[in-house]
Amino acid sequence: MKFDDVLLKLGEFGPYQKRLYFLLCIPAISVGCYMLNLVIILETPNHRCKIPGYDNDTYAIQSPYHEALVNQTIPLNPKDRRQPYEKCHYYRESNQTGTMERIKCTQWVYDRSIVRETFTTKEDLVCDDASWTSHIKLIFYIGVLVGDIGFGLIADFIGRRKTLMAAVLLWNVSGFALSWAPDTISFIILEFIVAAAQHGAFMVCNVMSLELVGPNKRVLCGTLIHGFFTLGLLYQSGAAYVLKHWQWIDLAIAVPLVFYIAYYWLIPESPRWLMSKGRYDEAEKIIQKAGKVNKVQLPEKMINPSLVEREQTQMKLWHLFSTKEMFIRTTILLFNWIAVALMYFGVTMHAGNIGGNFYFNFFLNGIVEFPAILFVILTMDRIGRKRLQCIVMVFGGIATLLTIFSILFGGDDFTWLTTTLSLFGKVGSTAAFSVIYVMTLELYPTVLRNAALGGGSCIGRVGSMLAPYVAASGAMIDGDFSTALPLVIFGFVSTTAGLLVLLVPESQHRKLPESVQDGIKFYEEEEVNYESKEEEVMSGGRSRIETTRL
Repeated sequence: MKFDDVLLKLGEFGPYQKRLYFLLCIPAISVGCYMLNLVIILETPNHRCKIPGYDNDTYAIQSPYHEALVNQTIPLNPKDRRQPYEKCHYYRESNQTGTMERIKCTQWVYDRSIVRETFTTKEDLVCDDASWTSHIKLIFYIGVLVGDIGFGLIADFIGRRKTLMAAVLLWNVSGFALSWAPDTISFIILEFIVAAAQHGAFMVCNVMSLELVGPNKRVLCGTLIHGFFTLGLLYQSGAAYVLKHWQWIDLAIAVPLVFYIAYYWLIPESPRWLMSKGRYDEAEKIIQKAGKVNKVQLPEKMINPSLVEREQTQMKLWHLFSTKEMFIRTTILLFNWIAVALMYFGVTMHAGNIGGNFYFNFFLNGIVEFPAILFVILTMDRIGRKRLQCIVMVFGGIATLLTIFSILFGGDDFTWLTTTLSLFGKVGSTAAFSVIYVMTLELYPTVLRNAALGGGSCIGRVGSMLAPYVAASGAMIDGDFSTALPLVIFGFVSTTAGLLVLLVPESQHRKLPESVQDGIKFYEEEEVNYESKEEEVMSGGRSRIETTRL
């Protein structure tokens, strides 16, 4: 007996599961806020050196006298249409020669027309310290990786519910403390803790939600949760537009975290996990309660311990490379995980550098995820996994590559076209996240499925860690190409990954491999009924499923 056998009688997605699924999806809204929060609160607005001795200096021109003083003191930057003055130097008359010499400045004034204050402007993380904004984002995504691994192991050991509550409490404390971080070091430490806690909580929520539903509903439920993530992006863009101060923005996304403390009373332990640990009486109580809510007549004793099947021994990550065929397949899929994460996070991080309204660009990068998710749901079973992954990756990659023409030859008049092309890139990467998740589940034998999914998700973090550095790579060069360079890199990587995925086998309507030898012969597997196939997929990889982005 497996828990999926219980679900066949209980109902794969009855009212009980729907209620819990909805509750477990709500934290995805907050995760969406935090996963890209640094894009907003580390935004670097236009700036220049503060004029020495001019206490009331502002970035905005105050008067003709102020304009003349700025032009006399601050070197011009003719190569950048959006930033007319140099950011890091000012002129000072030499006491020895009487000529004007360029001096590095230690104080700056910022354009406050878009944001009143970001953490970047508070700590002056510009010029020689500008790389700190990328370092902070890197450390944040390392925290996400630590949270995935750490809380995943804890959840398997002490249970989903206890792990969720531990992560929620840590998330609350660090999330509120972050709003009052006094300096850069404390800010980095708190961001690391927030990253681990929020994604650890989300990983547990995702696992619990998928463990509650039947085999034929898990792909749908695993995809729909991304819509809640997108709602978080939209909420955050609205909060940032209204508040325009990093501390108030942090508070606005921290306040809802208090609600998740109530999950201690609202969310029961996963009955699937309880069965795996031999705690049949506790699992029985939850199942019987679910039966009452679903209005299903269940036997007095649903679980017979003597009939419970033991899980197959799971192989380790290195077995993914044990044969030539598996090596090629794994290498291509892991590269796709990296490319998808790089494209997804990188395009959003670069949104403020394209031009136009910063908040509106961020909002658009969020709302385009809805059609991308819907497109995957409607087409995955029609087009096939491999072809769909290739289409969305190449589509997004080519779109971002084409921005080089709108930026270099169109200028400010074609900012709308550059924004549109970059949004196409975001659509492609959002869709690819859902597809690569299903492909990874279906292309590996049962004994390797957990290792493949966990390894792909972890390796994908490399893409999110590289994203802030690629997004900031334009700062290394001058001129309009500085805006196009990150998008060109994103596009090249995405297109390459999309074409390479054609070298892996198609998994649609095929019998899933049970052993490594079956995996090697995957091309020869005959087509089977899709619904029975889907049941095999999920029963093999039930307990370690986690979200792809996050």
